[in-house]
Amino acid sequence: MGKDRRLFILGLVLALTGAALQWLTLLLPGPAPFRLAGLSYAAFLALMIGEVLRYILKRGPVTADKLHAALASYIMIALFWALLYSLIESFTPGSFASEQVRHGEPNTFFRLLYFSFTTLTTTGFGDITPVTDQARSLVMIEEFAGVFFVGVLIARLAGLYPQESSGPGGPPSPPR
Repeated sequence: MGKDRRLFILGLVLALTGAALQWLTLLLPGPAPFRLAGLSYAAFLALMIGEVLRYILKRGPVTADKLHAALASYIMIALFWALLYSLIESFTPGSFASEQVRHGEPNTFFRLLYFSFTTLTTTGFGDITPVTDQARSLVMIEEFAGVFFVGVLIARLAGLYPQESSGPGGPPSPPR
């Protein structure tokens, strides 16, 4: 985002707003600062994910930098969904059935992050279950996002990868 000054400033404002609101949750009881911080972080992550994906999918050679960006975007996607799940749990306590997910507990976000990774990878261990319609809808979207991310990204990167040829004008040599 450093190449576009407006995006950099927007990202910085969203990140700093989220951090300030996160600190405010320690001082002010109630869900409002937490929810606003979650929305700010989610907006920041959405912006970052979009920019990283744009970088990955732009024309050019497939480099280690693009592969690292793909991994970073996958992790950011899981964080994004965990924030959304935390917000759903904040607005509708009990949206996720589990002994481990209890509204208002400090570790709830990290348990929902674990849930997000198992959903994104479509592992789905079953120890945390979405109960409300809103939570189930988000889980289904994340499952599709995880499958399509891997499928589309691998197809795109494979399409960008230069083929080896046996010589000038000759057919490509078979893989070894």
